[in-house]
Amino acid sequence: MSDIKSEIKKSNFDNKYEPIIGLEIHVELKTQTGMFCQCKVNQFDAPPNTHVCPVCLGLPGSLPVPNKKAIEWAIKIGQALNCTINKHTKFDRKHYSYPDLPKGYQISQYDEPIAVKGKLSVPVLQFPNSKSQISNIQYPLTKEFRIHRVHLEEDTGKLVHKGGDTLVDFNRSGTPLVEIVTEADFRSSDDVKMFLEELHTIIRYLDVSDADMEKGTMRMEPNISVRIDDGRLKMEDRKLPNYKVEVKNINSFNFVKRAIDYEVKRHIELLEQGKTPIQETRGWDSDHSRTYSQRTKEEAHDYRYFPEPDIPPFEFTDGYIESIKKTLPELPKEKLFRFIDKSKIKPLDAFTLTRERKTADYFEEIISKFQIPNIAQSIANLIINKKISTSIPANEFVIKAEELLSPKQTDTKLLDEIAIKVIATNPKSVTDYKSGKQNAIMYLVGQVMREMKGKADANTVISKLKELLK
Repeated sequence: MSDIKSEIKKSNFDNKYEPIIGLEIHVELKTQTGMFCQCKVNQFDAPPNTHVCPVCLGLPGSLPVPNKKAIEWAIKIGQALNCTINKHTKFDRKHYSYPDLPKGYQISQYDEPIAVKGKLSVPVLQFPNSKSQISNIQYPLTKEFRIHRVHLEEDTGKLVHKGGDTLVDFNRSGTPLVEIVTEADFRSSDDVKMFLEELHTIIRYLDVSDADMEKGTMRMEPNISVRIDDGRLKMEDRKLPNYKVEVKNINSFNFVKRAIDYEVKRHIELLEQGKTPIQETRGWDSDHSRTYSQRTKEEAHDYRYFPEPDIPPFEFTDGYIESIKKTLPELPKEKLFRFIDKSKIKPLDAFTLTRERKTADYFEEIISKFQIPNIAQSIANLIINKKISTSIPANEFVIKAEELLSPKQTDTKLLDEIAIKVIATNPKSVTDYKSGKQNAIMYLVGQVMREMKGKADANTVISKLKELLK
């Protein structure tokens, strides 16, 4: 396994500048009830404000009770991201005034989050800005990005804009929300998109969230700045810019990439004018492919954090943390490497198979039913090319696969007749083949196979055509 932190070129920005990008990712957990109350959550089709209670509405005298499952799942995410799990952790009050926050503060975590100092190693199978794919190596290359922290909080309500009115729906208020914060390790929008796609896959493997971006259960917020790329300084000696711009609540990987590219270009234009971009929070306008200013960006002291007085701190034992770790499934990167190493699957095909845990498990169930050596790549081809539906039971898939993969009995007399006919009616392909274009014969093969309605072995057809075209 290789590390290619420097091999892939940066995006096509001015080489004088270097983007500095960090990420905040919010993931709504799919627990049955709220983070601190018994209201049903993730009720996306429910009428507004029908799943609320005194706790999530912040009514006087109501007391929060933490959701044990949400805490366990937050620890699980931290473990999947190779974080250190803090044995001592607590909740804090984060104060700010906004219509979707009825209490006037959010119960979150400040200085003692659940998990810290992790890393995520991401497989790289296609170079950014290039159509060339990595296919002649044993393992995919990888790029590693650091995770700063993973913490748990409650989600806010949802603002709905209708005409000139803004309405508030508190059904989402109190939903358990995990925030994953990275270090500012990204130097291109391509790296960000690649990282987010891998993180999304991991979250779904863990089965702790649907991570459905259309429903807002996974939302991304890049923090972006730009500095002069002074090649004379070592990486560790380069200072971070004295500002950053956060683009809030983006729900598409492509939109994140486009927002970053837009912001980097905007920052470079300002820096070229001798100006420093304003430290602010911006929104993304997907209709016009641009960001827009929302408010100046707050610092930590603006939120007036202090420990949540109604929830005592938590002390986790080693045994408790280890018991959660034992529930981790095999994660997509490890499954990817195993498919390549043991099943001898092409790297790009193994990557495709491991993007959904259901597909990967189905693939493994299928090949376990075959006693034929080296069958895995053939089965992978059938799944990836949708030759057989993966919605049918595994036993049915095996029967269909055996029919497709078994050697064809070819009617040689019929093959002779059809091959001569196809050659006669396709003079251009014949001329191309004879002039050295070897791939031209595959068109003729396809025509013969179609005439024989699939009742022929492809290798036999190729041999016959080559014989006739000498």
